Amino acid sequence: MITVNPLEVEGMFFTAICVELPKTDLLIIANEVGYIMCAALDIDLLNEKLADRKIVAGRAVGVRTIDELLHAPLEKITESAREHGWKVGMIGKDALMLIA
Repeated sequence: MITVNPLEVEGMFFTAICVELPKTDLLIIANEVGYIMCAALDIDLLNEKLADRKIVAGRAVGVRTIDELLHAPLEKITESAREHGWKVGMIGKDALMLIA
């Protein structure tokens, strides 16, 4: 099952997406600028093979819900995310506010 819902974070709106897969869920919070995602996101691929796309993205590890994704520290981020002020270790919600 795929669930897509609007998500308000400090007065700004994002899209929360949950894809239920066998034995795991794929979690994403996005807007038109970028997104944060669970550990299924391959940051190295985005930085190396797709660098020309300048994708703004970050990955959190060990999250099981959208709320956990909002409050988890980002374990890895893209180079383009750094240009928006993101830092490894910042929580997802804070990163999203920088692209709101």
